Amino acid sequence: SLHHTTTCFCSAGNDFSFVKLRFMNPVRVFVVKSTNFRAANGSALLRSLGAKMCKELKTKLLHLLPPTSNGPTTHQELQTAADDAEIMKCTVKALKDGHVVAVPTDTIYGLACLAQNSEAVKKIYKLKGRNGEKPLAICVGDIQDIYKYCKVKVKEELLSDLLPGPVTLVFERSEALNTNLNPFTSLVGVRIPNHAFMRRLCQMCGEPLALTSANISSQTSTVEVQEFQELWPKLAVVVDGGPIGDQSRLGSTVIDLSVLGKYRIIRPGCALSSTLDLLESKFGLSEDSGEK
Repeated sequence: SLHHTTTCFCSAGNDFSFVKLRFMNPVRVFVVKSTNFRAANGSALLRSLGAKMCKELKTKLLHLLPPTSNGPTTHQELQTAADDAEIMKCTVKALKDGHVVAVPTDTIYGLACLAQNSEAVKKIYKLKGRNGEKPLAICVGDIQDIYKYCKVKVKEELLSDLLPGPVTLVFERSEALNTNLNPFTSLVGVRIPNHAFMRRLCQMCGEPLALTSANISSQTSTVEVQEFQELWPKLAVVVDGGPIGDQSRLGSTVIDLSVLGKYRIIRPGCALSSTLDLLESKFGLSEDSGEK
């Protein structure tokens, strides 16, 4: 049977605890561990509070497990794959139900919701305290998806060279994209992270995700789930993919490609040098100076 650990925040007066739960399925819940900051409360009280508060908050902390070897598939790897499939199913359901989730990417941890769901988009802005005039990027699973939601003016080969990868490309938005997503601009940034879970998540949802960094606005980007712990109670699911390997916290390189034959740097990010080298040397694009 499959188990997923869920962390809920419970309180009584000034006492706080984390209650770890394991889900055998989406309905039945078993308390397997609780840690209290005041031992005097007693385990019985904790279990009572935990059951009540966790039922209300329903925040699921789900752990992705890395492959254990490069050789023949083992029983443990088959179990890991099954667990990851359940994590995917749980995350997709939360998104389809209109919730916000936290997910790992190839650069930093992100917050995601369905881009076509206007109420879910509002939730992201509210829980981050994000300026309503700052746009959200979208995340898709395959390059062909970009053509549905963006008006692309570059060769498909350029897209294939940069994506999947730590780059956000900005194009004119198409009519298929939710008009309530970034209604103040005709442009939209699009990502395909070089992260297997994220790509599969987008494919399973069958529509774009709105994606932004997992932190309170103006605070440092996060590379481990514990770094945005204050946001957990506001999220339906937190997918823990472990520490992000890069650790630079720079986020993706954001490049505007909405003008034919030109590029404009919006954010240098973590892959600027290699991105500009490809745009200029291979595809002959020049930097847009902004002059008319």
